[in-house]
Amino acid sequence: MLKKLLLLGAVSGLLAGILSLIYSKIYSHYLGVDFSTIASPVKMIASSVIGGLIAALGFALLHRMLGVRTDAVFNLIFTTLSFASILGPIATKLPLELQSPELFPWLVMPMHLFPVLGWLTLKPLFFPPKS
Repeated sequence: MLKKLLLLGAVSGLLAGILSLIYSKIYSHYLGVDFSTIASPVKMIASSVIGGLIAALGFALLHRMLGVRTDAVFNLIFTTLSFASILGPIATKLPLELQSPELFPWLVMPMHLFPVLGWLTLKPLFFPPKS
């Protein structure tokens, strides 16, 4: 099961990273700002994949402790931590030399929700619900 969970974490993290790249390109195109020196494509994908793998390990640990109630508790924890992680970009102080630094949080805040969305989207494919 751990192997399958790690694969789910990696694939959902990769999906989240790809979604982050797409969102970043759209955001940059329409608002005319470029934060690629701060939020680089490599950082976006790496942080999403690492987040997915950590989520997989957390799910495995929680499953050992809770058994059948793991999904609901894990989803609540993962979603709560994702929302809490938004505080990081809000608190980030960028140099004023950057063009429109006030737009940076609005670029990366949605990206913090992509890993949980990827996990919730792909989990039924890896672990089909039992009837």
